[in-house]
Amino acid sequence: MNDMNVYYKTLDQQHLAPLWVVLKGLVPAEPKSKAVPFQWHFDEVRRPLLEAGELITAEEAERRVLVLENPGWAGKSQITDTLYAGLQLILPGEVAPAHRHTQSALRFVLEGSGGYTAVDGERTTMHPGDFIITPSWTFHDHGHDGTDPVIWMDGLDVPLVSFLKAGFREENESASQTIARPEGDALARYGSGLLPIRNSRKTHTSPVFNYPYDRTREALGQMVRFEDIDPHRGLCLRYVNPTSGDWAIPTLGTTMQLIPANWQGKTYQSTDSGVLVVIEGEITIEMMGADGTAAERFTLKPRDVFALPGWASHRIVGGASDSVVFAFNDRPVQEKLGLWREKL
Repeated sequence: MNDMNVYYKTLDQQHLAPLWVVLKGLVPAEPKSKAVPFQWHFDEVRRPLLEAGELITAEEAERRVLVLENPGWAGKSQITDTLYAGLQLILPGEVAPAHRHTQSALRFVLEGSGGYTAVDGERTTMHPGDFIITPSWTFHDHGHDGTDPVIWMDGLDVPLVSFLKAGFREENESASQTIARPEGDALARYGSGLLPIRNSRKTHTSPVFNYPYDRTREALGQMVRFEDIDPHRGLCLRYVNPTSGDWAIPTLGTTMQLIPANWQGKTYQSTDSGVLVVIEGEITIEMMGADGTAAERFTLKPRDVFALPGWASHRIVGGASDSVVFAFNDRPVQEKLGLWREKL
């Protein structure tokens, strides 16, 4: 055994490590994601989700969810390196019991009507395309007064909170919350673009917890007539907190994009990882190889879910008609830490 090996063994016994051996792994030349690009076809995952509805109740499961696990994070309940996503099912007459946790959550409704969620004493009815927020440490439960299954995508910052060892949870004393405010109260107070002139309330998370799809779609339709189309992202609008102008959720960036028909996007990459869901139309995401040509292609149809790793070079190609795409990412955290960057 040479002197260097003896030296390393001595360091190991003292719980020390030589930085020169691991430096390039700790501080790489550019980000290297463990997650891989991956697509879930809604028509395929819908079947096992409905089967779960026959095997276990929402109350028994607490949350009847199939987690979308990235192959690069098999067994770790992560859709990217920093994000969690799952598909949740609730059936007519069911209640998913009230609880709260420090992880922030979003719901994006994919199918069905008659479902609802209640957050801190206010209830909102869920419609396809609605973006709904559950802020950190707020009690929330879900229910269903309709006749058909309701399915939505959950998005949470679970991996981030877990890494910081800052996760807490608590069950409510009753399955459903007591409703203290009329439905639509938060949207009426804060969703009009108006605030009291002496308003001093600035919340970390948007007080508007349901952003209805019909309003969002109308905004996209109006702005596409007058706004320049970004050559990399199409027409991309972000959901905002009306009390501060910041992202709607402090740890999860949420956007809605309109991709014009037959659009040929330019290559783009950014450090945030994201999850995309097609609402209308069809798009193709081309993952670019080192030579600048498409190494892999994914064609997304309505309600398909796609995991996009951070710093993955890609471009978006539009389908035969205009397409609408919802996405969430970890950009707000990176921005606040001064880490976010993009390459055009």
